[in-house]
Amino acid sequence: MLGCCLELSFWLFLLEMIVLEKFGHLVTGTEAYIHLLLPRVSYLTLVTDKVKKHFQKVMRQEDISEIWFEYEGTPLKWHYPIGLLFDLLASSSALPWNITVHFKSFPEKDLLHCPSKDAIEAHFMSCMKEADALKHKSQVINEMQKKDHKQLWMGLQNDRFDQFWAINRKLMEYPAEENGFRYIPFRIYQTTTERPFIQKLFRPVAADGQLHTLGDLLKEVCPSAVAPEDGERKNQVMIHGIEPMLETPLQWLSEHLSYPDNFLHISIIPQPTD
Repeated sequence: MLGCCLELSFWLFLLEMIVLEKFGHLVTGTEAYIHLLLPRVSYLTLVTDKVKKHFQKVMRQEDISEIWFEYEGTPLKWHYPIGLLFDLLASSSALPWNITVHFKSFPEKDLLHCPSKDAIEAHFMSCMKEADALKHKSQVINEMQKKDHKQLWMGLQNDRFDQFWAINRKLMEYPAEENGFRYIPFRIYQTTTERPFIQKLFRPVAADGQLHTLGDLLKEVCPSAVAPEDGERKNQVMIHGIEPMLETPLQWLSEHLSYPDNFLHISIIPQPTD
């Protein structure tokens, strides 16, 4: 019961955002922003219709092509969850999070095109299938019917936790004798490198039966994120906007702090200096 309450809590985390249009494409005297409250677990591309509807009425049609978003000069990847984008780029900023919407000059080198919501759904389901391949050799996701896959997506798209969790709980189970998943689906992101993310095979349980922790994972795959015992802490390790203790078992984190795509999205960001 506690676990389900935790997942619901993270699902209900909302991010206050102001989406600005500040490049002079609007008709004089009209509002240049829209104020939104968005789930951290969702995707920016799921609100593009709402943003377009707000601005389209007051924009010249020749100024509208493909919509995209940026924050302080950084294009925002539509296939990253909103909460991950905020943790990675703006976690030390005060809310509301001010981002800018663009309707032309799409940054081909920085972003993937997103022609429709079908593309978002396809990306999301691809991530879920990859996660289950790591956890259960794809056995759970492959045993589901097509309507179950659709229910997962519709639950996320429509912000319905109960609809989503009724199916997703099956992906979080494992035989008691195995003590955890086969491998932990995770991705580690850093602002200080051009590499999109780090992803490797990592088991939740060591050969001697001891549970691996978040600290164990970081020491093996991203040692620069962990401060030496007698050294100064230089980084924050964030998941869902919080800093879990490095002693937290990785299996527990995977079960309760994974995003809806079933991955642990871990942000490594420089420690604030103020």
